[in-house]
Parts: sequence; C-alpha cells; structure tokens
Amino acid sequence: MKAIVIEQSGGPEVLAYRDAGVSEPAAGQVRVRVEAAGVNYIDTYHRSGLYPMGMPFTPGVEGAGVVDAVGAGVDGLAVGDRVVYAMSPGSYAEQALAPADKTALIPDGIGTELAGAAFLQGLTAHYLACSTYPLSSSATCLVLAAAGGVGLLLVQIAMRRGARVIGCVSTDAKAESARQAGCAEVIRYDQVDFKDEVMRLTGGRGVQVVYDSVAAATYRQSLACLAPRGYLVLYGNASGPVTSFDPRLLNEGSYFVTRPTLAHYLLDEGELRSRAGDLFGWIAAGDLDVRIHRRYPLRDAAQAHRDIQSRATSGKLLLIP
Repeated sequence: MKAIVIEQSGGPEVLAYRDAGVSEPAAGQVRVRVEAAGVNYIDTYHRSGLYPMGMPFTPGVEGAGVVDAVGAGVDGLAVGDRVVYAMSPGSYAEQALAPADKTALIPDGIGTELAGAAFLQGLTAHYLACSTYPLSSSATCLVLAAAGGVGLLLVQIAMRRGARVIGCVSTDAKAESARQAGCAEVIRYDQVDFKDEVMRLTGGRGVQVVYDSVAAATYRQSLACLAPRGYLVLYGNASGPVTSFDPRLLNEGSYFVTRPTLAHYLLDEGELRSRAGDLFGWIAAGDLDVRIHRRYPLRDAAQAHRDIQSRATSGKLLLIP
C-alpha cells in the first residue's frame, strides 16, 4: 500500500509518500481501508517533534473507511462495516489499524468523508462545550480561531447549549463563517485588542470561559477576558505552547486554567459512543454543519500541513488515499 512516512522530525518536507507494508490486526483491533484521513493540528505537533513519536511512523490520528479485517476479541464490528476512528496514529495511508474501542460505526445517511471530517474535531468540540466547561444559557464564552475546524463546530454546539458566543477571527471571510455558525459577535483580533473588545461587549464583566487553541501568543489576554472564577481552556498550541505559567496570575479573578486533551474525555468505550451518538445525531438532523475546506490526494500531505499552519483555512482538511 501507499502511506506517508516520517523518519525524522521537521517541517512539512519530512512527509514522504512511499510504499509500506500491510499489517494484520492484533487482538482488539480492526484494519480499515481508508477513504478519508482527517488532517488535524495535532498532526503537525507529531511531525515537528513537539509531541515526540517513535521513528519511523505514519502520521494521522483520524480516519474513515471500510473494515477489511477484524482482530480477535472484537465484537460489534465486521468486515464491510463503514467506520470512523480517532486517537490512533497511522491514518495517512491506504490501510490503517485502529483500536475497536476507538472506532464507531457510521450511521446510514452520513457519508464516509463527512464522518471523517466531523469525528475528531466534533468530539473535541463536544467535550469542550459539554464537559470541560458545561455551557448553558447563563454563560458567555469566547472562542479563539472561531472559523477553524474545531472552532466552527464548537460555536455551533455552544449555541445549541444556549450560550452567548463571541468569536475571534483574522479575516473578513472567517468573520462571515463565524457569524453563520452562530457567533453573536465577532472580533477581528488582527485589528483590535480582543481583551478590550470583550470587555466592551460584556459591559466590563468578562466571559465565563475562553476556549483558546492559539496559546502562547494569546493566553495572557485570554485570562484578562475572564469574569471572576472564569475558566481558561487551553486546548491547542497554534502559536506555540505555553511553556511557563505563574499561578499568581490567577489571583486577579480566582481563575481556573486547564489543558485538556481528547484522550482523557474518551476514557472508555461508553464515553466514545455517547459523544459520537450526539455528534452523528446532530449531523443527521441538520443541526450541525460540518464544513470541508479542501480535499487533497494522499501524496499531497505536505501541502495540507502547510495550509493548516498558514491559518488561511476555514473548516476541515481531508487526505483522500
């Protein structure tokens, strides 16, 4: 089969398109003929070495396709099933192995590519809005990168839960996307101080929670946007990680700070099924719009990484083997 292989950390140029062997699934695994591999920001962290991986490896932690082999001890999945999975490396390939307990059946009426575009980012948006800080009609939230892949889904889910949503974006086109997704107000943080705008929009009160995927360049301002006892949720590192943090900063409002990851919100199969059920239910009902920004041939994975890191994309990027 063909796959993308990384032999050393680096820029997009280390993503090599080459022949690779096909493995049989071990106990508890399925093998998937990949029809769509999701491109996620975490893939760039694996590639660059920010999140170290054993070398060589095939990147990509999200894929959708058809089961073509089943390992021992797997119940509920069979050859021929359409499935989607997340949090299992190796999806930038024509075939990939995935743990059965991180794999979900794709419901009839939802296309395989759509499921692949929605799964990891949709599950992320779900846990952020429903678990990390459970939003309600009493909350106002600030979403940075509101027109990104997670951002657009997070805005929609937050609105479904009754929250007032303020979005931050960097272009006019992204501002329009964020408004269409449900942002009550949109801030161009390339043009104004977003902390000042948040305070103006909230009458000086601040917001109950900031969802910040930018991190190093924004976290101090994000903290300053919070109402007393507010939550700063750092769930990405688009501008680089926060490498040091003085807890005395929290004294300004008795703030809370958390750095969640999807793996800790899918600790058992039941949690995966529950979140996936909500996600697919909303998609099937037309209540969640999943936007695919661009599809790339598998061999063009390097360009997909350049594009996602350019911050010029809005919605999901997919690799199509």
